[in-house]
Amino acid sequence: MAAPVVAFVRHLATEKRHSPRTCDHYQRDLDRLVAWLIEVDIPAWSELTIHDIRRYVARLSKDGLSGRSIARHLSAIRRFYQFLLREGLARDNPALDVRAPKSGRRLPKVADVDQISQLLDINPDDPLEIRDLAMFELMYSSGLRLAELASLSLSALDLKGREVRVLGKGNKERILPVGGKAVAALNQWLAHRTAMANEGETAVFVSQRGGRLSQRSIQARLARWGMVQGADQRLHPHLLRHSFASHMLESSGDLRAVQELLGHADIATTQVYTHLDFQHLARVYDQSHPRARRRSTNHINRNDNDQTGS
Repeated sequence: MAAPVVAFVRHLATEKRHSPRTCDHYQRDLDRLVAWLIEVDIPAWSELTIHDIRRYVARLSKDGLSGRSIARHLSAIRRFYQFLLREGLARDNPALDVRAPKSGRRLPKVADVDQISQLLDINPDDPLEIRDLAMFELMYSSGLRLAELASLSLSALDLKGREVRVLGKGNKERILPVGGKAVAALNQWLAHRTAMANEGETAVFVSQRGGRLSQRSIQARLARWGMVQGADQRLHPHLLRHSFASHMLESSGDLRAVQELLGHADIATTQVYTHLDFQHLARVYDQSHPRARRRSTNHINRNDNDQTGS
């Protein structure tokens, strides 16, 4: 059972030129299937049926895998069977019409306005921290993706007009407003940038070596920033983007405008933030509405005593 898996993974690595990490994922998923086939006594790939695949999906679900993870397993099995069919080792693809169970949509984590203020309302004097503050102010001010921030060049900034031009997914360009605090932080950084940047370097944000700062470095600097500032959750670039979107929607209620600012092609992608907004409203309701608040035990007991004495 294992030999065709080994041949398939070798095929992915040599003929399809997949990365070692991708090949490892296929190997791991198919090894798990092989172990289950041995457990249920199915001795050959050609004997596996659609009913067996459905049993396997049920087993994965019972083991606690999410719908997304099960979908990845099924994708690996389908592709593996395409290889088996090509090699004459199977008659059909039993995973072709099997679907993974739906997972509940995971809502993105956000920081509240006070947390963001605590993170950004500081006055650093170290050039690298001045750069970092400018990056994070801009991300939160304009809702930039990590890739959009890393690829930003000087020609894209118009600080007098308080605008930035970014190239998003699908090479779609959009012009975004930049808030006053982000403009101030960027101006402070640009005053230091000249001494750090290599000659001819066009990147807005550069490393100590003078070249464009990588996405990985931005992620690491933001995580470090959160630890130094005592953040109560791990900071990552998408947290700032999600917080920007949630706070904008909470304040304006304009879903279309938030969609444009984020650069979402489909408004359904933006609608996840309406769920976040509703969660916030629900918490406020539970804490504030007289019919939603849970009465204290003393109040309940006092009422009981009054009724007993009457």
